Amino acid sequence: MIYVQHLLGIGHLQRSLYLATELARQNFQVELVSGGMPRELTFSESVKLRQLPPVYSPDGSFSRLLDASGKDIDDNWRARRKQKLLALFESFSPQILITETFPFGRRMMRFELIPLLEAARHSVDCVQVITSIRDVLQPKTKSGRNEEICELIDQYYDHVLVHGDQKLAPLADSFALAACIDDKVSYSGYICAPGHELAPAGEGVDEVLVSAGGSVTGLEILKTAIAAKPLSGLNKLHWRLLVSPSIDDSQFRTLQQIAGEGFKIERNRSDFSDLLKRARLSISQAGYNTVTDILNSDTAAVVIPYAEADEVEQTMRAQILQNRGRLVLLQQDDLAPAAMATAIAKADKQNSALEVNLAGGINSATMILEWLRRAGKEN
Repeated sequence: MIYVQHLLGIGHLQRSLYLATELARQNFQVELVSGGMPRELTFSESVKLRQLPPVYSPDGSFSRLLDASGKDIDDNWRARRKQKLLALFESFSPQILITETFPFGRRMMRFELIPLLEAARHSVDCVQVITSIRDVLQPKTKSGRNEEICELIDQYYDHVLVHGDQKLAPLADSFALAACIDDKVSYSGYICAPGHELAPAGEGVDEVLVSAGGSVTGLEILKTAIAAKPLSGLNKLHWRLLVSPSIDDSQFRTLQQIAGEGFKIERNRSDFSDLLKRARLSISQAGYNTVTDILNSDTAAVVIPYAEADEVEQTMRAQILQNRGRLVLLQQDDLAPAAMATAIAKADKQNSALEVNLAGGINSATMILEWLRRAGKEN
């Protein structure tokens, strides 16, 4: 049985679901545990989604964690959730434990993850412990953090599975002590959306597709795109804006009112990956899932990386791809209609072809199956 631990963030949960679905196709029994806020997501019936008492951060700093009612969590809450997680682990008796991001991030969840890792190491059944991480990590600035990560990897983990392409973004570019754990690191390639959901025939062809998260910055990107259209050489095309459900209805109606003709304003769609492939140009932020969708298409792209609370992960990812000529980076601080129009013109002239490993889902499942075989277990 495969047991996948997930903690915070809808983007991370989607990637975990993609991976879990591919593992299920390889006849693994998959239990995916989510500790973030419940989301409406479509996934395979062969993947069992288990929900812990949810927790979320009110901002990108992750300096506070709140429960489902918006209250700060306390030690009693932590103890209850830890026991719930350990009880799930015991009831599943998994052969493999996968933690998403930890110990490279999610440090505030140590109260439940260290006991979970201890349980895995004392388990007769659990023979492989793996951390699943993205192509680019948020670099650590506090003294001793990188050393702490290496110590945890050495103590608890058998493998570090990087869902990226080593030729494009080696782990050493975002983790200073990568050489210390090199013997445990493997690259799967990028994990793409399954691509099951196709947009209706003819919809989205040769249009400008604008998408962003539900933050204040995401809303500003959408508003800037509306103002940039008249200034853009692509102003005669149809522009489609996809609005996060985290943006409230009043703001959604405001976007509809200021957009006017030539725009389609709608909520996020499950066929986003297919719409992006059909589009002439994409305008978005630079999160892992969106960038992977861009890489899995021939569509030109402008990205505005999330850069609040000292976050640099998206900026680093965007810079790598801009250096390869795959997209155009527009810094959040430079976000303005004229600047966006200029970025659009530049992106539209680029050759969007880039050779990159996009078989992360099946490669991950193949590697995990081989690691399990070497450990003398069958799934």
